[in-house]
Amino acid sequence: MNTTIDFRYLSEPDMIAAGVTDMGACVDAMQETFVLLHKGDYRMAGPNSDSHGAMITFPDESPFPGMPHNTADRRFMAMPAYLGGGFGTTGVKWYGSNIANRDKGLPRSILMFMLSDTDTGAPLALMSANLLSAYRTGAVPGVGARFLAREDARVVGIVGPGVMARTSLAAFVAARPDIDTVKIKGRGRASMDAFTAWVAAEYPRISVTEVDTIEDAVRDSDIVTFCTTGVPGDPSTYPTLTRDIIKPGAFLSMPAMCNMDESMHAADVRKVVDNVRLYEAWSEETGYPSHQTIPIIGCKFMDMIHDGDLAVEDLVDLGAVAAGDAVGRRSDDEVIVFSVGGMPVEDVAWGTVVYRNAVAKNIGTTLNLWQTPELA
Repeated sequence: MNTTIDFRYLSEPDMIAAGVTDMGACVDAMQETFVLLHKGDYRMAGPNSDSHGAMITFPDESPFPGMPHNTADRRFMAMPAYLGGGFGTTGVKWYGSNIANRDKGLPRSILMFMLSDTDTGAPLALMSANLLSAYRTGAVPGVGARFLAREDARVVGIVGPGVMARTSLAAFVAARPDIDTVKIKGRGRASMDAFTAWVAAEYPRISVTEVDTIEDAVRDSDIVTFCTTGVPGDPSTYPTLTRDIIKPGAFLSMPAMCNMDESMHAADVRKVVDNVRLYEAWSEETGYPSHQTIPIIGCKFMDMIHDGDLAVEDLVDLGAVAAGDAVGRRSDDEVIVFSVGGMPVEDVAWGTVVYRNAVAKNIGTTLNLWQTPELA
């Protein structure tokens, strides 16, 4: 028997060479993922196999000298998943996050991804995952736009000009190539300038207009996304959607902190999520009201179901739409709110595609785990 195990290490430059920034391909991979989610050909963590992951947090007052105390985005997290279909692989994303990293010139979160053989558990690849995670996160709104945005969408309103805004816009353009205008609302000059420069370099035909308020970003936009960060706890402080400023037919993609007022509770505002069972798992893990703990709008939907303000059967699963088992957009004037929670199956999907590209192109460094296991 050959007991040698080698695996491939992929640095961030290796990941780029292997196609991690190919947004069109990533949107296609995410669409295939959602069909598999709908069929049930996947597993994640937790009692219902739909958990976002397992997270380590820190106390507000540290009882030990070496233990960090709780600050914004201070956590470690493992996100494991198996995905079937044409993927058939298993993996886990591991990351540490600290907003103070920005003062050191580092990203808020630093991520790695381990892809494993589902049969033996042997590692296939250890890869840099910041770009992997960013592109799969942005690609999900792209799948939403493909099925839920108007085909003639041209204007995108963005609140928060960070990395998530860039990848979301790239996916929107992949899904709706007629987009020609972006309205952006930010807080800092540096982030606004960086975003504008990025759009000019990547999409020179798209005009960028800076706006001063959330209302300005939302009003008259065909596609809207909130990509801001903040402190969860009080939903009244979250960026809020109100019906009076939303254009008929708008597609509202929400991958970050968001709230909506009672005018958005109406039945003619379509509520769509990336995976209903993910939000059910969050609700079980956090208790009611979950939107205070997890500021994603899908958790608001679950709280509305608890309160009797939304019927379970009226919450639409994107996987059902992608599989053709549920209707997407029902009319040109329908307003659709789409919640993006993020799931480790997405990392497995895009990580598998990039890994297979790397193998085909001989990209990366081969590392040996062992020739013969010492404790077999």
